[in-house]
Amino acid sequence: MQVERLASLIRARAGHQPVRLGLVLGSGLGHLAEAVEGVSLPYEELAGFPEAGVSGHQPRLVVGDLEGVRVAVFGGRAHYYESGNPAAMRVPLAVLKHLGAEALIATNAAGSLRADLPPGSLMLLSDHINLSGANPLIGEPSEARFVPMTDAHDPDLRARLRAAAEAAGVPLGEGVYAWFSGPSFETPAEIRMARVLGADAVGMSTVPEVILARFLGLKVAAISTVTNMGAGLSDEAISHEHTKAMAPLGAAKLETLLREFLRRLR
Repeated sequence: MQVERLASLIRARAGHQPVRLGLVLGSGLGHLAEAVEGVSLPYEELAGFPEAGVSGHQPRLVVGDLEGVRVAVFGGRAHYYESGNPAAMRVPLAVLKHLGAEALIATNAAGSLRADLPPGSLMLLSDHINLSGANPLIGEPSEARFVPMTDAHDPDLRARLRAAAEAAGVPLGEGVYAWFSGPSFETPAEIRMARVLGADAVGMSTVPEVILARFLGLKVAAISTVTNMGAGLSDEAISHEHTKAMAPLGAAKLETLLREFLRRLR
């Protein structure tokens, strides 16, 4: 009932045209929400939406048109490390589904484990590794909790994003993302472990959203903006301030890619 009420409230403010796509914006991409021709609703006005407690995120939902496509843009996300709740984005994503969306694209800032993906690069997630030990479906009473995760990162969406990147002239790497709980950054030993396990990048978000999206029946794809090399792989000092400072390097490329992707959906 809560989700239905929220969806009705949003439709009353933004109109009844079905949303086609949801976008979760990571660090450095908040300005993209401002380009949407539509209605902006602060999370605080939407019961069940989280407080985005990380600087660099803008806690608001923007529903409207971007490049001629009806979108719902989440200007901020709740991270597991903020409250210990991996399901903090469940209500927002359930509302997205109720608004008519069939797909979600999540973006994030990440640390690279590959020399060919330096800061400023983009990486399309081909798969992920959950190293946190947490799962947003723990406690879900229905048998729908047993979500298959083969092709969790939708092959068709990934192909469309690769085609959009090529058309827009945006280099787009691809690889496996490892989710650490945070908020502390990884140790050099943990980075070495992640590389052995097959990870190409590490971060503190996105994986819960992918699991929830699949649970809700949404197709999903995700793209990382590389803001730093993993601990021990370079001489750079890793910090949240560094992440915020470096995020804009890849954000412009990611915006170009996403706009081209949306133009191809019209």
